[in-house]
Amino acid sequence: MKQEGYWKYIKPYLSAFIIGPILMLVEVVGEVVMPKLFAVMNNTVVSYNANRLSAADANATIVGNGLLMAGMAVLMFIGGTGGAYFSVRASSKFACDLRKDVFNHIQNFSFENIDKFSTGSLVTRTTNDITQLQNFVSMILRMALRAPGMMIGGIIMALMTNAKLALIVLCMVPILAIAIALMLWFSFPLFQKMQTKLDNLNTKIQENLTNVRVVKSFVREDYETDKFKESNKDLKDSTMAAMKIMIATMPVMTLAMNVTTLAIVWFGGKRVVSGDMTVGDLTAFITYITQILSSLMMLSMIIMNASRAMASSKRIRAVLNEEVTLTDENGSEDLKVEHGSVEFKDVCFRYYKNTDAWVLDHISFSAKPGETVGIIGSTGCGKTTLVSMIPRLYDPDEGEILVDGKNVKDYKFTNLRDGVGMVLQKNVLFSGSIEENLRWGNEDATDEEIRQVAKVAQADKFIDSFDDGYGMELGQGGVNVSGGQKQRLCIARALLKNPKIIILDDSTSAVDTATEANIRYYFANDLKDTTKLIIAQRIGSVMEADKIIVLDEGRIVGEGKHEELLKTCVAYREIYASQMENRKEA
Repeated sequence: MKQEGYWKYIKPYLSAFIIGPILMLVEVVGEVVMPKLFAVMNNTVVSYNANRLSAADANATIVGNGLLMAGMAVLMFIGGTGGAYFSVRASSKFACDLRKDVFNHIQNFSFENIDKFSTGSLVTRTTNDITQLQNFVSMILRMALRAPGMMIGGIIMALMTNAKLALIVLCMVPILAIAIALMLWFSFPLFQKMQTKLDNLNTKIQENLTNVRVVKSFVREDYETDKFKESNKDLKDSTMAAMKIMIATMPVMTLAMNVTTLAIVWFGGKRVVSGDMTVGDLTAFITYITQILSSLMMLSMIIMNASRAMASSKRIRAVLNEEVTLTDENGSEDLKVEHGSVEFKDVCFRYYKNTDAWVLDHISFSAKPGETVGIIGSTGCGKTTLVSMIPRLYDPDEGEILVDGKNVKDYKFTNLRDGVGMVLQKNVLFSGSIEENLRWGNEDATDEEIRQVAKVAQADKFIDSFDDGYGMELGQGGVNVSGGQKQRLCIARALLKNPKIIILDDSTSAVDTATEANIRYYFANDLKDTTKLIIAQRIGSVMEADKIIVLDEGRIVGEGKHEELLKTCVAYREIYASQMENRKEA
């Protein structure tokens, strides 16, 4: 994008980008020639009525010019229709390819990249901004040659018809050009502001619809409505500020056209009366003046839309030019996760690189293939960040992370993440059937394999209780299943990958203890060769782990088995004591 700009989206459809404007020029030629042919016919009729021309000669001239005008009308139809078709074809394909590249680039964003743009802003840039650019490209292809072609042709024909009257128009053109330039100067920043306000509105709508159940459960509809009204009003105000300039353009241009036409009729009428000009030539001249001023209006609309397209283009380029902070360009295609060992070597990390506060501070530990490692600690101590580094959702600022003894940076993303199954803290399901959601883990899985992982995740019973079973359609985000059911489906989906490493980020918090115990049992017996890293708030979820890591404020403050940590780790004892006390009170 930085090197080619938009040329890469034009080049594949260059023929349409060329043919469209050329066909539009065919229509322009017809529009310029038609008034002259009509003037000849008009003058012929006047001459015949004045007995200066015989009926035979008059008929011959009228029929000849009529046939010529009919042929010209057919060519204009072909040119106009063809030009419009190729313009739409070229602009839609241009936008389609651009939108695909923007979306694909966003898919490669690291979490750090995504944090620079709000979700609503990325949606707006991928949809509305690209649509604005598409509309501008379409307008350019239809009018870029048509408008100047009509202006130049109109001026030439007006000068040929009556040079003195043409001077009136030539005096008006620079005045209108200055007015258009001033409009462009003031409109550009306003359109940028308008798109930013649209980002904000989209973000508010997305948040409200995504979290509609929370809004209703807390009876915050009025609050959300007020937030929407404020964002909607901001967008309306910024849109009106930008559009006022565009709104003013048309009346100004129309006034200029009417004043110029009146002047032409006034002075041209006198020349007709004095015999220096025929009625047909005056009619043709007025038509040319109208064409010249209409072309100026088209140019003003092009420039105004260019201002809006430039604002959108700047926002699109910001996304495409965003350098992805995590890449696998140095990764080996042949390197795959085969055993599942994990090792952290003096790892440090912070989200904001300009601060001194470490989210993870000199973390070192290892997990052998097949081991179960529990990770426990207070909220916000860095547990999720820690495990997110194994599949390279983040990279450490210092230290290194090894999988099977190889730095994770030596793997291609696909190979590394295929070997790591991760059940996120926030369980996400997609619209579609349960089976389609599970096949995210392996789209080629057999029905038996799907049922087996559902059994391990303790999801088989509730799935079979649905009328459609695995074919049951899930709402957006899995809204028609409970939190515990959603967690079990996400566990099954991860297991279907048959990963060498599986990460459960507090993924059984919404299931009862008996179900969780069954899941742990199956993990211990059916996944003996899979390394299991389990983040949990409940000590009961990790008590039987081969190793427990205790985190506190980004540091490891304890490491060992349950009994060992009760003796050696104060933080672990405090968590254990508080949970046991709560259980007794319950």
